[in-house]
Amino acid sequence: MNRNFLIVIVLFPMLAACASTASLLPAEAGPTVKGDGRCDAAPVAWAVGQKADEQVMKKVWQQSGAGLIRPMAPGQVVTMDFRQDRINVHLDADNTITHLDCG
Repeated sequence: MNRNFLIVIVLFPMLAACASTASLLPAEAGPTVKGDGRCDAAPVAWAVGQKADEQVMKKVWQQSGAGLIRPMAPGQVVTMDFRQDRINVHLDADNTITHLDCG
């Protein structure tokens, strides 16, 4: 077998792995979060009783200062790890926010 052919076969997968991932990036960034990323549920107590639509969830995320937001449906299995940078949004069957806490 031709040596150059073998080199191409070996190097091609390596070069493909180095290809740009720009097409995998989102078109725009998520909402800007204020603070240091630690969650504070007190400023978002207003959200209890609200429908968890995109606008409400975005405000909860921003106003809580959390770096992550985790919506939790009734009966949903979730990890029990505590993260000080995450706001948990507990929802009922009608997608209404019933409770907010950090972790």
